[in-house]
Amino acid sequence: MTKVPELKYLIGTDGGQTVELTPFLQRELSEPLYSQLYYWIKKEIEEGRLLPGIKLPSVRQLSTHLKVSRNTVEAAYQQLQSEGYLESVPKSGIWVAEIEKKPSMHPNEAEHPVMQECKPSREVLVDFEYGNVDLDKFPLKQWKKCLSDAVGQENNWLFEYSEKQGEFELRREISTYLLQSRGVRSTPEQILITAGTQTSMALICRILALQGNTVAMEEPGYSGVRSVFEEQGCQIEPVPLEKDGLSMEHIQLSRAKAVYVTPSHQFPFGMILSISKRMRLLNWAYQTGGYIIEDDYDGEFRYRGQPIPSLKSLDEEEKVIYLGTFSKSFLPSLRLSYIVLPPSLMDHYSRTFAVYNQSVSPIIQRAMALFMQSGEFERHIRRMRKQYQRKHQALLRSIDQYLGTKVKIVGEKSGLHILLKLKGVSTIELSEKGLQKGVKVYSPINFWLNPTPEGNSYIMLGFGGLSIEEIDKGVRLLASCLYEEEIVDLESN
Repeated sequence: MTKVPELKYLIGTDGGQTVELTPFLQRELSEPLYSQLYYWIKKEIEEGRLLPGIKLPSVRQLSTHLKVSRNTVEAAYQQLQSEGYLESVPKSGIWVAEIEKKPSMHPNEAEHPVMQECKPSREVLVDFEYGNVDLDKFPLKQWKKCLSDAVGQENNWLFEYSEKQGEFELRREISTYLLQSRGVRSTPEQILITAGTQTSMALICRILALQGNTVAMEEPGYSGVRSVFEEQGCQIEPVPLEKDGLSMEHIQLSRAKAVYVTPSHQFPFGMILSISKRMRLLNWAYQTGGYIIEDDYDGEFRYRGQPIPSLKSLDEEEKVIYLGTFSKSFLPSLRLSYIVLPPSLMDHYSRTFAVYNQSVSPIIQRAMALFMQSGEFERHIRRMRKQYQRKHQALLRSIDQYLGTKVKIVGEKSGLHILLKLKGVSTIELSEKGLQKGVKVYSPINFWLNPTPEGNSYIMLGFGGLSIEEIDKGVRLLASCLYEEEIVDLESN
């Protein structure tokens, strides 16, 4: 059911009208909230429901009213101002600007799409959504067998709650896997099974008592984790990025109690934290007593050079908390992640959270343990690394062939996504044009705590769930949006 937006008009003290906006923002969609807000306000202005001379609520007022972050509102307002829909008057506020009305259209002119409101002219043919996995190569038959075997195991475990840290067999397999693939030395007793990275982060906030304390994280960085920090009442210290990772000068000057970092594949820019910065970050933790939260979300998929060891593998004083997930390497729908806690923190967790039950189904955990014991998981990772590398190479070839100097590729050495730095066009403009052609791309702007105009010049392309043919077609469709004439006859396909 679609909620009808409300418009509540209030009379200001200056005699003007101040409007309270209540759009329906759908948080479950992949489209960023700032983009939904931008399109909603733009449509209200174009269709005459928000008239010139109406004063909009301040960023603070609207973010409080909609229960979204300030950067969400700021990003939408900034884009609307840059396109001339809004104007900011010093010491007065943000107002709806005068815009030239579209000429009235004769009914017979409706066949000319250039005169119509910008709407997708066709279904989405290629969706570059990040987070999808390859379906064709997934070992569904073997996974179903492991699920069946798990349910068929003898004794009464099926009618009982899971072990509170997670099933021991799975924790043992994860411990062995991490040592072999990521250089992480751990015992099953240090591992805690969780239902996703955000669940992991909420637990860590409580274990480290981060509420009200400063937490540093990369800027830009993973918004899903940032939202957990905000909900937990943490003070977020955004740390700017350099070519070899986050700025250590900012870390050393901060009063952070913990640092969240993605060192093996920075999210979303893709750079690798250099070895010198890794050692400096570890020394910061040793000297200050702070903790490093390492999110190794897709460390298995590196396409150039040698595999990058985890930061945790260098930790000699147990100051790194390691996060892993099966969402990228196996299946997002499992909701299966894990934390490797230093022994002292695991002791604290065991005492403080003794009454907490395990949140992940023991059936899923036992099936995953069987899948790993059989060797199928390692075979799956090897297959997917080759498959994703082929897709990655196809994406880079298509970009080079069709987009050329129109874009700059960012973060192309590993992972399941890349960024494109656009030249001469904004993210929103390209997104709109892309939808007209049937290709959907995404803005990474919500990964900034404090969005900048530069953030509106990137698009994010996830390729894990696309075929090589779809990747090529999607890039060609994008290219046709950037050039005056289409490079290929898309309609012939």
